[in-house]
Amino acid sequence: MSLVIIGLFGLLLIGTPIAAAFALVVFLNDERLNVWLDSLSNIPYDSVSSFALVAIPLFILLGEIINRGGIAASLSALADKLLRRIRASFGYVMIAASAFLGAITGSSVATVAAIGSTLGPEMDARGYPKGYTASLNAASGLLGVLIPPSIPLIIYGATVGVSITELFVATIVPGALLVLTFSTVHWFRSKAVLSGGHETKADAGVLENLSKRKTRSRAVASLFLPVIVLGGIYGGIFTPTEAAAAACIYAIAVVLLQRALNLEGLVQTFYAAVLPAGAILLIIAMTGVLNRALILNQVPQDLAVYMTGLFADPILFLIAVNLLLFAVGMFMETNAAVLLMGPLLAPSAVQFGIDPVHFAIIVVTNIEIGLLTPPLAANLYVAARTNNVHIVQMLRHFGWFIGAAIVALALLTFIPGLSLWYRLF
Repeated sequence: MSLVIIGLFGLLLIGTPIAAAFALVVFLNDERLNVWLDSLSNIPYDSVSSFALVAIPLFILLGEIINRGGIAASLSALADKLLRRIRASFGYVMIAASAFLGAITGSSVATVAAIGSTLGPEMDARGYPKGYTASLNAASGLLGVLIPPSIPLIIYGATVGVSITELFVATIVPGALLVLTFSTVHWFRSKAVLSGGHETKADAGVLENLSKRKTRSRAVASLFLPVIVLGGIYGGIFTPTEAAAAACIYAIAVVLLQRALNLEGLVQTFYAAVLPAGAILLIIAMTGVLNRALILNQVPQDLAVYMTGLFADPILFLIAVNLLLFAVGMFMETNAAVLLMGPLLAPSAVQFGIDPVHFAIIVVTNIEIGLLTPPLAANLYVAARTNNVHIVQMLRHFGWFIGAAIVALALLTFIPGLSLWYRLF
């Protein structure tokens, strides 16, 4: 079995497409795994036919509509008006806008791309170094996952069998904690990166022109999106999938009525959403084949027995898991890592008496930090490209945000109440 896992990581390291790597490692080792390939033929379909997973393409579509329809820019303009009296306010605008967009789309990389293209030029105009702007943009993108809804949490809940609605509720406080830690880093670092510690007063910046040119109704209409998504889910009106569908319909109506998109632009938006959604669902389908093979060989159960024998203390187990997940996140795409490590480690966590919801938050948060840690570091690369800066210029800045994220992860790991806060009421 160890050869199978080594083979999987080997295929991924040489650049094999993720879905192909998960499938090949089973097909090439069917005798070693003692599985009949024809018995696995229905697994890919069964893996993606879950109603909960329909939320993934819908939230991706919602993110594309928000970005292309100018809704992200309207929300950013509103945040700028509310926070402009604070010193170095525009850094907080980027954090707040990322949190708000994350509360709608559930995607980290999409949040980085949308916010970076909207706010990056304005931060440059206000005197921030490009490397710092891109680093803050990349770090703030993590809020796209921790603040519900969250695509990795949907995947985790669907594959491990944890309530997705409960996971969404649980991430509210962790998301707020990450907002606080990044805001604290910005408060200190802005004194060093800005001349005199204050922003340059820019001439009629991007958002100022936008707020004069667009009607107030767009920003007001945008505020109803998180109400539909989060209010509908927490109020028991919608399931997460139904909330995503309702939000898409509302967003389409808004951008068409306000003429932010025409029908041709809307078709292009759907096309742009189909590509990443199809890729994610294909990965889920092929990971289902690998997970079934692992379950048939009782790998999760054997790992749970091994871990409970190796570590007598849950604290030591959590430390080991965090180190393992941190390493996995550096080399593996987020959704694939969640699909692989969630089912593998969840039985061990149960043996140690760790709450499944608490453990889900630990797993997803840790793997998400991998979006900031090379060599994979998807958020860093997207932020560098979006803000037109070389990644070398980001090196002296993004370490501060990685450190803040690790501090937040440690608090979430060892203080379960931060994730399970809702059970106090």
